[in-house]
This record gives sequence, C-alpha cells and structure tokens, in this order.
Amino acid sequence: MAKNTSLYFRIVEGRNLPAKDVSGTSDPYCIVKVDNEVVARTATVWKNLNPFWGEEYTLHLPMGFHTLTFYVMDEDTIGHDDVIGKISLSKDVIAAQHKGLDNWLNLTRVDPDEEVQGEIHLALELHRDAQRTSLHCHVIEARDLAPRDISGTSDPFTRIIYSNLSAETSIIKKTRFPHWDETLELCLDEGDDDEGGSVMVEVWDWDMVGKNDFLGKVEIPLSCLHRSPLLQGWFRLLPLGNTEDDAGGKLGALRLKVRLAEERILPSVYYQPLIDLLVEAVISPSEVDEPTPLTLLEEVTTVESRQDVAMTLVKIYLGQGLVVPFLDYLNTRELHNTTDPNTLFRSNSLASKAMEQFMKAVGMLYLHEVLKPIINRIFEERKYVELDPCKIDLNRSRRISFKGSASEAEVRESSVGLLQTYLSSIMEAIVSSVSQCPPVMRVVFKQLHKRVEEQFPEPENEDVKYLAISGFFFLRLFAPAILTPKLFHLRDHHADTRTSRTLLLLAKALQSVGNLGLQLGHGKEQWMTPLHPIILCSVASVKDFLDKLIDIDHDNVCEAPQRAVFLPSVIVKEGFLQKHKAEGPQLLKRFAFKKRYFWLSSESLSYAKSPDWQVRSTILITHVCAVERVDENAFQLQNVMQVITQDTDGQLHTTYLQCKVTRNTHTHTYCMTSPDRSSNSV
Repeated sequence: MAKNTSLYFRIVEGRNLPAKDVSGTSDPYCIVKVDNEVVARTATVWKNLNPFWGEEYTLHLPMGFHTLTFYVMDEDTIGHDDVIGKISLSKDVIAAQHKGLDNWLNLTRVDPDEEVQGEIHLALELHRDAQRTSLHCHVIEARDLAPRDISGTSDPFTRIIYSNLSAETSIIKKTRFPHWDETLELCLDEGDDDEGGSVMVEVWDWDMVGKNDFLGKVEIPLSCLHRSPLLQGWFRLLPLGNTEDDAGGKLGALRLKVRLAEERILPSVYYQPLIDLLVEAVISPSEVDEPTPLTLLEEVTTVESRQDVAMTLVKIYLGQGLVVPFLDYLNTRELHNTTDPNTLFRSNSLASKAMEQFMKAVGMLYLHEVLKPIINRIFEERKYVELDPCKIDLNRSRRISFKGSASEAEVRESSVGLLQTYLSSIMEAIVSSVSQCPPVMRVVFKQLHKRVEEQFPEPENEDVKYLAISGFFFLRLFAPAILTPKLFHLRDHHADTRTSRTLLLLAKALQSVGNLGLQLGHGKEQWMTPLHPIILCSVASVKDFLDKLIDIDHDNVCEAPQRAVFLPSVIVKEGFLQKHKAEGPQLLKRFAFKKRYFWLSSESLSYAKSPDWQVRSTILITHVCAVERVDENAFQLQNVMQVITQDTDGQLHTTYLQCKVTRNTHTHTYCMTSPDRSSNSV
C-alpha cells in the first residue's frame, strides 16, 4: 500500500501590493516553495499593484511535506528582484480545512532568521558515572543549508546549548554540506539533567565582519535522552520561531485556494472491480431513469469537486478506450433531463464538466496549432483597442493619427478595424482546421449532434444541435484560451493591460459567434454593435465547419486505449547541472562532469553548453527507462543521479547528472524533475 499526498493550490490574485519601482508600481510574480524546494513560479504581471494570475498547480508528494510558502517578488530588469512579502502555511493548517482553504491572506515580512533550510545529522547521549553526568553530542554533518554569503555558500559551525552551558564545532568554510564529525561535551551540574529541560542545537554562518547569520536550530527535550540511551538521526532545521508580522496589511494580500488530499493507494488489482463496474455502466447502459454508478457519483459529489471527479473519469475511460460511449452516456442522460433547450449544458453537471475536461485532455495540441500564431501576433503588435466610450483613453491612442491626438471616433474606428482583422484570422484558422481536430473529439461531437437532434427534432429547434457543440467548442475551450492564453500555455507570461483588453474583446466576440449570434443586441454592451456584422457573417461558416467536423466514420477511429495529451511540450524546469555520459567500462573521476544548461519539458530533457547555445542534445522522455539516485560514495559528490535510456537499436546508455542548488531569482533548480517531486527525485 502506498501513501500519496497531493497538494492543489491556485494563486488567484493580489491586491494593494506596495510600489517597489520609481514609477509608483511593481512588476509582481510569485515563487512557491514546498519546504526548501521551489516548485512553481508564476508569470510576471507588469506594472500592476492588483495583479491577477489565476494559475493552478497540482503536486504529488510521496514523502509528504511540512510547509507551503508563497513569496511575492517584484521583478527588476537591472539588479536583484525585490522581495515584497510572503505567506507560509503549515501542513497542519492546510489539513485542518477539510474543504480546502479559499481566502485572502495578508503578506508578512520576510525575516532572514526565518528563512532556513536543510538538515543536520546528530547523535546525542547522556553519560553518567559516580562523579558526574555529561551530555555528548556527536555533530556528524549537515546538508542543504541556506546560502548566506555572496558566493552562494556559507561558513557553517554548530553550537550546542543546554541551560547556561554551550560548546561549538569548528567552522567549515564555503560549503552548504559541511562534514564535522566532532563530538561536543557538556558537563552537567547536579540537578541539571532534569527531564523538563531541552537541548538546543543551532547552526550559524560565520562572518568575519558583522554578526553571524542564523541557519537553523533543532530543539531536543532532555526527556528523550532519558528514555533512549542513544538518539541518532537526521533532524530538520527549524527557524527561530519569531512571530510573523503581517504589517497590518501594508504589504498587501494574496487570494489563495489550497487543498490537501492524503490518500492510501492499493495495488491496481484492488481497483479492478470498480473499473469493471464503471465499464459495465457504459457498455451495457440501463434505462435513462435507472440509477447507475455514474449517476450516483454525480449525486454525492459537490459542485466544487465535480471537476476533479470528471477529470478522473475521463482518464479512466481514455485508458479503457471507452471515452466515446462514456461521454455519450452522460450526454444522453443530460438531454433526457432537459426540457428547455436554452438551458442545455449550461450548468456544472457531470456531463458538462466531463466534456470540458475531455477537450482539454485530447485537444490541447490542436488548440495550440490553431490559435498560437494569431495569439503571438496580438502580443507582438500590442495595439491599443477599445470600443467602450467610458474606457477610451485618448492619451494612449496618440499614434493613431498623424495630426496629433486622435478623437474618440477615430479610436473606435481603428479599434473596430483591428478587432475585425483579428477575429477574421481566428475564424479562418478555426474553420479550416477540420483535419487537425483529433478524430476522437470529432466522434464525440458527432454523437452529441445525433442525440440532440433526437431529443429536440422540432423545426424551431433546428439550431440546438449546433449550439450544443459550439457551446463546448467555442465557449468552453477556444474563448477561454483567447481570454487567458497563459493558463492554456499559449504564452509564457500573462498579457499586459493593453493586450489583455484586446483579448477580452475578442473572447466576447467569439462567444457571440459560438452562440450563433442569437443574443446580439440583447445585452448591456451596446458598444459591441460595430462587430455584429462580422459576427453574423461568421455564423454560416461556423455551421458549415461543424457539419464537416462531425462528418467522420466512427468505425475508422481507433478504439484502442488512448493516452491523454494534457499539454504540449512546455518547459517544466530549467537550469545548470553537472553532466557525465558513461562511455563503456571506465574509472569515473570527479572532473569527468561538465557543466551544461538543461531544459526539462513534458516530452524531452535537452541540454547545451549555455542557455543561448544554438546546438542542443535531446533525450526523449519516451526513451528513458529509469532514473535512480547514485550513492554519494560513488563520486564523493552529493545529489548525483543516473538516467538510463534506450536507443532505437535497443542499446542502453547511462548519463550521470549532479543536481546542485542554484540561487536564482527566476529558476531555483534543486533537481531536474517535474514539480510532482516523484520518488526518483534527487
């Protein structure tokens, strides 16, 4: 039985952040740490004291964790980035919120004495004889200490304190992995060995000038030494424990959503009865009114958890090669329970969520092929676009007219022209993409079209079969991707204020296209009227596109288990590592390692001499057979792992990587593994 700890968190937005730049604004981004490891970095939101990120992360932590910390930073083009503040949440605090934490939390000041990391290896015991009692502390070594010096290292020494007695080890220069192997002894006076006391072990960074820097502490109750003759092991270094000050909200706040799930995972054979039950429900469907395991799941799940349930079910049925009958089953029941076609798939039902998660699982590469060129163009051109008279800023549009400042009418005319051009490009890319759309996605839409036509055959409901498909295709996939390209990995960073407004107006227009123009003129945003002609002209091409999309032979689509493609190739982590490639039997030397810059994506592990080096070597993830930790004695080096790969001829190759901690504002590389922190991490 395996224990799995999953941590879900969403960095929603910030508010009232302090200005760090001379312009009176900041360029905020967030860094997220689990214990001492950086696991995520959000995009930078430029010149904004109330940034919106909306970025979600899921971490699988086989070894558990202690603390989740969010740092808000201000990015600077020149010099070091500024620290705005942080929020630290202990595992106990997160676990206490059974439904998850969803709240605004004030940022606290970052105290260097609280920013500790690493572990220390100790062996403690009490020695008693007729004359005296002494405390022996064998300080063996420490690892992964915080770097306090400009060189990226520290000069650590250890101090043991009990009552008014203390002793210190020697100082080890320029290292974060000191090895002392020294025994410190404290001679206790009579009565000093009372069980109520505690032994304090502190680690400090020695500085020639100024005061020493605190690196962490371990507090051990003396009662533990009374019960055990020898207490030995690795101990996690803790901060001083100063009370965190939220500065009365002066540092601003973050809105966070955090949820912890701890599960015990049984061998797969124990889940087979459940798989069989779920498979049976779609292979031999019962009458639509009869309860089934899938209908019961919808009844017992909350709206908040339904998305996770839907994603899990989509994965299961994709793996079984039954995702088409699964979605057809849910959609049929949804249609049976819908009397008003105007409300079809408008709720957060299991059917709606499953369709949405299915499109993201199998359609992300397709989405990128269609949208990325036009999205990149909008970001690069960065045109000023505005239709709402209440929001037009004539100062921002001074380049539109060569005669000086543009009038409001000129701004609107220019904006309409730009939006029509962008929307035409988007629609042209979509309607010409039938062959690019994944076949399984087309079959699902074909089944949906058929079921809607059966349920609403009346002539007045002729458009419902198109609206059902376009509601998912346009309103739940393409329009959200245009609105926030970063969340769909179409861009590495969020749009600035100007580009974001352009994307918002385009997303609104595309939603109207997805609704087949049926709601035009009925809303409050009458200033969108200039776009109505192009929207109405697009309706016919949308219907023609949907007809072609569902014109596919179901029998020609492979029913074999399918692998969900959740994301295209995106960089998960990057940074410098030390590399050595084994070339046959030989004696490995420490100097055989060479420094290389690595990029880990969802598809490959690539490396080059430097970040801007044109020639890269690549290891495909599909060719990786194993990733294993190498014993420290093999190279006399910390944090070495071996990556075993197999080439097309079946030959095995071994590459050794040494993973060092780098102090970098943008990338904090502890190991070249994904944020899942899998058991193969070094």
